[in-house]
Amino acid sequence: MDIELRVLICQLNSIDDLDSNLKQIHELIDQIPKSEKIDLICLPENSLYMRVREGAKIPGLHLDSKAFQSLEEISRQRNTFVHIGSTPLESDEKLVNASVLIEPGLSRRKSYEKIHLFDIELDGLSPVRETDLFKHGKFPSVFKVRGWEIGQAICYDLRFAELFLEYAKQGVDLVLVPAAFLVETGRAHWEVLLRARAIESQCYIVAAAQAGKHLGCQGGHRMTYGHSLAIDPWGTVIWQGNS
Repeated sequence: MDIELRVLICQLNSIDDLDSNLKQIHELIDQIPKSEKIDLICLPENSLYMRVREGAKIPGLHLDSKAFQSLEEISRQRNTFVHIGSTPLESDEKLVNASVLIEPGLSRRKSYEKIHLFDIELDGLSPVRETDLFKHGKFPSVFKVRGWEIGQAICYDLRFAELFLEYAKQGVDLVLVPAAFLVETGRAHWEVLLRARAIESQCYIVAAAQAGKHLGCQGGHRMTYGHSLAIDPWGTVIWQGNS
């Protein structure tokens, strides 16, 4: 792809409080002068709401929720796409863990539903079971920015090469992988899997991540690995966030 794509990757420490998370997002984006052109802002999984205490109720949002208005204003003022890596959305049955895309001048839309849901039990940690609350997405999804064809995945999707093979068949230039990787699995597999997917798919990978210790308003805490990454089709890390 000959056209340059200017991407802002936001690494967050989201919690179970929408207003706090929005404040953090705005503070990060405000560090970039409005005079500096951004084509695409990438937020991680669970960017607007993260369940910190396992078993706590997750409030689903609707696309007409006021929570998206301030991000639409960012999109309008900066003339940039905003990719909300994932947020829980209401659906007919269970919730969906979905990406939401805000395109300047257009209505927000659900752009992808997480296909592979994360159920795991690790020694010494509380079990995580996304299937208790969420339904599986069914389809890959691509959108376009400045001529770039951009595929979408969410966190645990990273472990399933067939999704990235489908994007490779479609000739995408970039795949977004917003995530909230646990620390133990992150240390072992995060970078190596992202680099492998870039090499296999012969595309760029941008992975905005949750990071650090998340202290819940409803009690509890969890840790995420961080290390947001941008990787080129050769598998070279061209940018990395802090842990």
